[in-house]
Amino acid sequence: MIDFEPTEEQELIASTVRQFAEKEVRPQARECDESAKLPSATLQAAHELGLVTNAIDEKYGGGGERSALTAVLIAEELAWGDLAIALAALSPSLLAIPVADCGNEEQKQRWLTPLCGDSFVPGALALVEPHFAADPFAPRTSARADGGDFVLEGAKCLVPWIEGGDRVVVIAQHDGALDLFCVPRDAQGLTATPERNMGIHGLPTVELSLSEVRVPRDAVLADGGPDAGRRLIHRGRVALAAAAVGVARAAFEVARDYAKQREAFGGPIAAKQAIAFKLADMAIEIDGARLLTWEAAWRLDQGLEAGREAALAHRQAQRVALEVADGAVQVFGGHGYIRDYLPEMHLRNARGFSCFEALSLV
Repeated sequence: MIDFEPTEEQELIASTVRQFAEKEVRPQARECDESAKLPSATLQAAHELGLVTNAIDEKYGGGGERSALTAVLIAEELAWGDLAIALAALSPSLLAIPVADCGNEEQKQRWLTPLCGDSFVPGALALVEPHFAADPFAPRTSARADGGDFVLEGAKCLVPWIEGGDRVVVIAQHDGALDLFCVPRDAQGLTATPERNMGIHGLPTVELSLSEVRVPRDAVLADGGPDAGRRLIHRGRVALAAAAVGVARAAFEVARDYAKQREAFGGPIAAKQAIAFKLADMAIEIDGARLLTWEAAWRLDQGLEAGREAALAHRQAQRVALEVADGAVQVFGGHGYIRDYLPEMHLRNARGFSCFEALSLV
């Protein structure tokens, strides 16, 4: 029998992150969304908690305690506080995990060690492409060998581009396989155009154009085997499923609390059957999505094939997040459409999960 009961250590980690999200992240959420600026002090505080660095091997300065199941607990709690800040705080994983899984020893020393320093260093991963029917497993972005270098051509979108980062991991097609390239942000031929999104306003994302971008062979993360890119996509889907559960939980809780306080027709609206049943359905769907996410994370930790489970968790969690966030707006009635209340922001953020890929990794 599979037991998804968190260990005592995982319970402590989840509780610590929940407190951090409540005290440090959520109070910044609305201002972050309105100003489209990330709270740098909060990102630094998240770094000091070791939310990503704890999973990096000790020889590079990390904690050496990597676990996908622990990572999804962290992602859910942070996203419960705010999705944009959560994705920003966890962005170092976008560099750390590809390098840890696919880099050689020299690459790990060069790129993992700075992530474990005193200051927050963001990461970036370029996977999604800006065209109809884009397939993450078959990108149009290509790489070709040219002498001792590789030349990259293509376009990417929804790439986190937080100030302070200097590398972006680009997933490209090479000889029929997915290869990973660690590209300097200032590489010649690499152009970043800021995007304006419906949600996650606080997280800066860009559309990347790669025109004859030349990188040396030591920029290729080639030690992960032929399925490295595919496994990375699975890890991204599990991470986003956890974040979607966090957003759904936040929307549910604010709707539940409002329904208990808002009185109409002689009593709180939570006592009305239509509202009570809607809230019950929200809770059921959230728990189901969470269990799917935990199962996928558990399979990753066991070294088992997790593509099916990751896809199911990702698909179900994105649906649940959107439906629960929309339900919260309905519970609030007209107030749900007003920016003074959280449901409209949760709904805008939840809408994005249908097109998010690899904005976080476990």
